Amino acid sequence: MKKKIVPALLVLLIVIQFIRPARNLSAAVSPNDISRHYTVPDTVAHILQRACNDCHSNNTRYPWYTNIQPVGWWMQHHVNEGKDELNFSEFGAYTSKRQNHKMEEVGEQVEKGEMPLDSYLWIHKDAKLTAPEKEVLISWAKDLRNKIAEKGPL
Repeated sequence: MKKKIVPALLVLLIVIQFIRPARNLSAAVSPNDISRHYTVPDTVAHILQRACNDCHSNNTRYPWYTNIQPVGWWMQHHVNEGKDELNFSEFGAYTSKRQNHKMEEVGEQVEKGEMPLDSYLWIHKDAKLTAPEKEVLISWAKDLRNKIAEKGPL
């Protein structure tokens, strides 16, 4: 029995390597990118690029291990969930009310240490936010909420 299961599992593992998820890669900056609608200071842009955009934009930097299935499937599912929650590449397409709410959530989750996720930080040590970086993001999110409110009713 064992002699049949192990080879079958090995064949299955090899076969699933050919079933790959679509990659979240965009060559161009979207017309709805947050930076095309609001001011994103260089310090904030750097923090977002390093700690947020892999899951919250249309351009993910994929590590080597995402080429191994089923890890790649799990990772792509995680990226899709992140983009469904907040996508900086499509931020300009959100209603003012949704933009305001998302910036409120950014501030709250960064302040509570809920973002970036611990599971992301295990591999991406450089994404860990320092206390000053957290303050920069929280302040930027608050300022952006004020600018969104100035644009009109929420």
